[in-house]
Amino acid sequence: MPNEGYLDSSVHWKVRTGQIAFAEPTHGEVADAILDAGLAIEVGQRLGSGKEADVYLARDPRRLVAVKVYRQYRTAHRGGGAIKLESMGQRAVREFELLSYAYLGGARVPKPGARVENMFSMQYLGSAESAAPMLQKATLEDPERFLAATLAGIEGLAEAGIIHSDLSPFNILVSDGSPWFIDLAAGIRVDRLGWPPWVRLSEGMESLRHGLAMLERHFRRYELAFDAEEILSRVRSQIDRFGVMTPP
Repeated sequence: MPNEGYLDSSVHWKVRTGQIAFAEPTHGEVADAILDAGLAIEVGQRLGSGKEADVYLARDPRRLVAVKVYRQYRTAHRGGGAIKLESMGQRAVREFELLSYAYLGGARVPKPGARVENMFSMQYLGSAESAAPMLQKATLEDPERFLAATLAGIEGLAEAGIIHSDLSPFNILVSDGSPWFIDLAAGIRVDRLGWPPWVRLSEGMESLRHGLAMLERHFRRYELAFDAEEILSRVRSQIDRFGVMTPP
């Protein structure tokens, strides 16, 4: 069975006995799953939805938290065979690991909490009245300072060993006048672990180039500009410590 590494015994039982539902759960069912997993003691509204996951406002015993829940897609084999669980749980595993790695490396990301299967909790950014807005929808009081902090934050992520491969004004939150990077689901580790270094570093730099172009377009509304090539050069020298990308 796929994804056995993160599924608990109750889910294995549901698969074996055919008790897996074929429709995505309701808000109430998701809330019950979050509570049953021990990620929160109270679940509130849904804060946002993406292509693969939803984020909910919740409360643990000490504070408000955000809980990200990856949706699960289920299909049955033709001919009435055993149910195959096509879950997004592995994506939750990966994003939680990247979030933890970035946080421990000092990057400006929400503090990770705990993970259970396809769900994980993290620091909530905002107040009890409203969540921190995405950069795309925020009005900046000091856009020049915010831009400088954003570019420094991108370099901070790289210093922690991660390139945000989906960098955009939709994946940066504005909280207390500062940028916070979210949605590391497809982040690229550039600390020489995993894929061959040249492939990984090249993919990371290309993703960063695309993300910087999106930020350039966004900050034109404030009549601000920055040298993307200079940022790329600094990040490249930071992550390519062994000259993998340097031509012979």
